[in-house]
Amino acid sequence: MIRAATAADFERLQEIEVLAGAAFRDIGMPEIADDDPPTIEELAESVAGGLAWVAEYQGRVVGYLQAEVVGGCAHVAQVSIDPIVRGRGLGRALVDHLEGWAIDHNLEALTLTTFRDVPWNAPYYERIGFRQVEPTPALQAVVDREAELGLNPATRVCMRREVVVPPR
Repeated sequence: MIRAATAADFERLQEIEVLAGAAFRDIGMPEIADDDPPTIEELAESVAGGLAWVAEYQGRVVGYLQAEVVGGCAHVAQVSIDPIVRGRGLGRALVDHLEGWAIDHNLEALTLTTFRDVPWNAPYYERIGFRQVEPTPALQAVVDREAELGLNPATRVCMRREVVVPPR
């Protein structure tokens, strides 16, 4: 089940981020694994803006997605799934939920920035309908902001998935 995130979820979302991030240590990216989870303030801002959702599995919050509007598109700012339930389609369900939100808000596409060569990043997003794109000015601003936080732009890729409006 996908639902809007609430303040009661914040501690669990931080825990999920740490658990999900640990996989980066296994591929030689300890600096990503050691990155701090989103702050309570950052999560509260996403919730207040109606831009954070959680995935529940067997009654427990096991994943989340934070979004923002970037360049007229619904931008996936963060999506993380507890490794214990990875592979059950919950990340895709969150992204698909964002697509529904984008349709409701007349946005043309979903976008994201991610690691080019991490198997559960760009290759995964390609499998669920995203394609690599050259950065628009708005996406370039995201990449530049990420670089200020220490992410190497050479390892990053911008991606886009067109919104599919169902027939009425």
